[in-house]
Amino acid sequence: MTHQGTKTIITERLTLRKFSPDDALAMYETWAKDPRVTKYLTWPPYKSPEGCRKILEEWEKSYEQDDYYQWCMEYEGRPIGAISAVRLQERDEWAELGYCMGHDFWGKGLMTEAAEAVIDFFFSQVGVHRVCIEHAVRNPASGRVAEKCGMRHEGVKRESFKASWGEFLDISFWGILREEWEAKTKQDFSQK
Repeated sequence: MTHQGTKTIITERLTLRKFSPDDALAMYETWAKDPRVTKYLTWPPYKSPEGCRKILEEWEKSYEQDDYYQWCMEYEGRPIGAISAVRLQERDEWAELGYCMGHDFWGKGLMTEAAEAVIDFFFSQVGVHRVCIEHAVRNPASGRVAEKCGMRHEGVKRESFKASWGEFLDISFWGILREEWEAKTKQDFSQK
């Protein structure tokens, strides 16, 4: 893999860019305080914009690493969510994506647009062999994003994730291989 760091990516409707501590209030108000958004994430809702600012200051320092990938999803000039590589496996050349977005923006295809752009980036720029996504079975919208991005459902691990409220949840696994991405890219290009 040839790491690039978090580079700005422009899609039809989104700008995927590095976060800044100045995004703290928008992050808090738009998605980080909302229990509907954080329900199946590894962290509970934030209690204040200051908590968001602290994590954004940590992320800002991490941007110095060329193997750190954390994007702010900006739509119509405002931050609406986040997408990142939550795990990278150097030896086996894969990246796992994680994402969240403000509830007001659900159902518009924006997360699929962001995920497709990041998947393209990982295959074309970083040179991974595989990109994957995990999500709680109870959160089928994440599975629909994965499917729209050309990923295949690979199975379910029973009660493999402990939610922030203490319950163990089944987790669904999705993945796309380089050869599948290349075929999808050719097909998408020929349809334009």
